Amino acid sequence: MDRKTWIVIGVAVLAFGWLNPADGDDDGDTGEPVAKQSGAPAKPGSGVPTPSAQQRKDLLRALKAVDAGLVAKEDRAVSRARKVCNDIKHGKSKKAVQPNTKARFEGSAVPKLTDEQAAAIVAAVKKSFCP
Repeated sequence: MDRKTWIVIGVAVLAFGWLNPADGDDDGDTGEPVAKQSGAPAKPGSGVPTPSAQQRKDLLRALKAVDAGLVAKEDRAVSRARKVCNDIKHGKSKKAVQPNTKARFEGSAVPKLTDEQAAAIVAAVKKSFCP
């Protein structure tokens, strides 16, 4: 293949990656546009609020009280909390919300969470911004 063909292929691959980012990264990002600290929903009709500046502060404080590692990356913690809120808003049962929360928040900074810690995270999400 000549150089021109390789350049065209490279541009196509980059364009495809930009238009269709891979799903499954471990940062917990929903892929939805995030209106940080606005208090408005990030996506019309999603029903999942984005915490206001004060709500974010309260959420991060409550998560830190559960385990400081939960807020090692604050944006990631908020993104994961929004996913917990999404579960709550969509009527998932406590039996589903709590294990989902545990799975979302366990990771390198917090390798293992107890059921009590997962319940405390759910309570923090509800109290801070997800009534």
